[in-house]
Amino acid sequence: MGNLTDKPDLNQKKGKIGNLDSPKNPFDYMKREYGTVPLDTKRAPFQWVSEVAYKNVHRIVARGYDTTEVMEEGYGVVDMLFIDYQARIPTVEEEQMLNYVMIMALEDGLSGPAVMSRIVAQSKTFLTQACGASILAFGHAYGAYSAFGNRLEVYLQLAEKEGLTLAQAAERLARENLTDEALGVSNLMLKDPAAKRMLAQAEKLGVAGKYIEFTREIVKTAQAVSDEPIDLDMLGATGAVMLDLGFSPEATWAILAVTRSFAVGAHYIEEIERDDYRRTGQTLTPKEFYDGPADRPVPPLKDRGRVAKSGICHTLDEWAQAREERKKVIGSGYSIVEEIEDPSKKSGIKKVGKL
Repeated sequence: MGNLTDKPDLNQKKGKIGNLDSPKNPFDYMKREYGTVPLDTKRAPFQWVSEVAYKNVHRIVARGYDTTEVMEEGYGVVDMLFIDYQARIPTVEEEQMLNYVMIMALEDGLSGPAVMSRIVAQSKTFLTQACGASILAFGHAYGAYSAFGNRLEVYLQLAEKEGLTLAQAAERLARENLTDEALGVSNLMLKDPAAKRMLAQAEKLGVAGKYIEFTREIVKTAQAVSDEPIDLDMLGATGAVMLDLGFSPEATWAILAVTRSFAVGAHYIEEIERDDYRRTGQTLTPKEFYDGPADRPVPPLKDRGRVAKSGICHTLDEWAQAREERKKVIGSGYSIVEEIEDPSKKSGIKKVGKL
């Protein structure tokens, strides 16, 4: 390791190097320090501090519990989730309920995240990368647990502040967020009883609390004001149950996103066992799958002035007409409605970088 005395012979440098000798530079580049800057001994050395767990060569201790002893005693993965996220051992009923939720969330069907895992698998990559890709696809369309849970928290706090009943707070929430995909009430489960069964199971086990009660009220109001048939969906059922089990909206999202990776791992393995990897250029797009402009000759560069078309608009009417024409070009992005607000608000997080 070098130190500040390890400097080259500056006399050997001749001539100029780009703009490095510019007087606008904040320091003299040719006289800059070389080597390693010594540590500041007046400051304590940086180290991670965590109340989640610690480990050494003998043991791993999570929230005070030796994990080897936890396993030897007969506790399972679900119990460890309560320990890691809530620093407590759950009741038998809570453990059974989270098992129920995680099995429902594991969902091995050919959903978007599962397909992502298979696509990545074809490129001869690692299973963990395929699972990671599937989790990245686990957005609001597949589980907006953070947005759902934080919204419930906001309106429950509003009810307490303004003295609203649970029904009144639910009515306000439903009316103000009826078209939001993270409402937890939609037309997705009109013929599927899975969501209602989950709440029924929570009530049977005695773990249903204010969040499930609040969600039921939201469903009533949403059904009353909606122009189309809607009902409780899996997002609403799962989100409410996890909140009643004591998990935060962010913890819920983390637990269930990773749960989904168990299933997509199986999809990865099947994909590479049923078929070989795809080689570069092996998967081609036939012309039958293309519906863009017909084949056309590339004009000579000297004719650019005759065929090129400026994208500049000089009037508001020209701009409006051009925008409508550009919307017809699929893949241009002009048909996408931009969300101007802070994207972190979409997940319910109040500040970027801090939950």
